[in-house]
Amino acid sequence: MMNKEIDAKEALARLSAYCSVAERCRADVEEKLFRWGLDSEARESIVLALEKDRFLDEKRYCCAFIRDKYLFARWGKVKIGQALRAKHLSPNVYEPLLDEVIDESDYLLGLRSLLAAKRKTVRAANARELEGKLVRFALGRGFAMDDIRRCMDISEENE
Repeated sequence: MMNKEIDAKEALARLSAYCSVAERCRADVEEKLFRWGLDSEARESIVLALEKDRFLDEKRYCCAFIRDKYLFARWGKVKIGQALRAKHLSPNVYEPLLDEVIDESDYLLGLRSLLAAKRKTVRAANARELEGKLVRFALGRGFAMDDIRRCMDISEENE
């Protein structure tokens, strides 16, 4: 990709189109502006214009990101939070949305189904090794240990 410098007017037009196709966060937009070679004052004015025109909205972006990663990638709340933090979003914005967007009973049901599916494919010499592999799997998916423990206890009872 070329690092061609563009002017502020063209950058605003391009980013308006970019943000209208899918939800974007401020970090994504600022990265593009930086690569395009705009100075910090122009970058800030473009970001403010995009926020004013509601092309950028942190709360809306977080809701879309949370839904996408939970429903389609089947990530846990911990991993979703880490990804949003990596995009320089404030925990004050996304942490309340994690509980608001993700229904707790569906969340635990989804974790149970992930663990049950994984249990069928994992090879283990004994129950302890199986439990360790399932816990590592769920932690890697971003689920909290408390949730994993609750779901494993229930799924073990159903065997």
